[in-house]
Amino acid sequence: MDWPALALSFRLAAVTVLLLMPVAVLLGHALATRAFAFKRTLEALILLPLVLPPTVLGYYLLQAFGQTAPLGALWSSLTGSSLAFSFPGLVLASLLFNLPFAVQPSQRGFESIAPEIRDAAACSGLSPWQSLLRIELPLAWPGLLTAAVMTFAHTLGEFGIVLMVGGAIPSETRTVSIAIYDDVQRFDMGSAGLMSALLVAVSLGAIALTLRLSAKPRLP
Repeated sequence: MDWPALALSFRLAAVTVLLLMPVAVLLGHALATRAFAFKRTLEALILLPLVLPPTVLGYYLLQAFGQTAPLGALWSSLTGSSLAFSFPGLVLASLLFNLPFAVQPSQRGFESIAPEIRDAAACSGLSPWQSLLRIELPLAWPGLLTAAVMTFAHTLGEFGIVLMVGGAIPSETRTVSIAIYDDVQRFDMGSAGLMSALLVAVSLGAIALTLRLSAKPRLP
């Protein structure tokens, strides 16, 4: 077992969930409750990482992270380091790549709330923010928890975009999926099999939890 790679993967997954979930809540709530111009376009852009090859997205991010690009140059001027082939670069790439896994379940969670509940909250004098925090978030928690679980599990298995943006720097960008690939290249099938089995177990657990949360309660 490559413990540094495994620890880095869990760290990346945890940071991605913590940073992405507030964005997913705001975007999911807006998409579920509001009608605005270019709504379908925004939804399409959010879903794009689902169909776009990870290496393609990784290529464009690598170009954006370069020190000659505006984003890369800004990061370099602020931190003195490169955004490409760094853990912060991995986090930013992971946020974009996992956007549909966080936003879609959150949106479905808010869509499951009856509009009459929001109307009742408004009639009771609650502001939209108060209604979101005190009423809608507790009601939408299955969708939000599903979003967090799916984002965490998906981050653990990222490969193409991680390899493109981060490379395989030990203790910096070498995640467990990269470690599995390297072990196979060295014909170390025992280590690769052990880490692969761990990812399978995590994925199955995430799917089981998601199905349990999405199941409708049975009537007595």
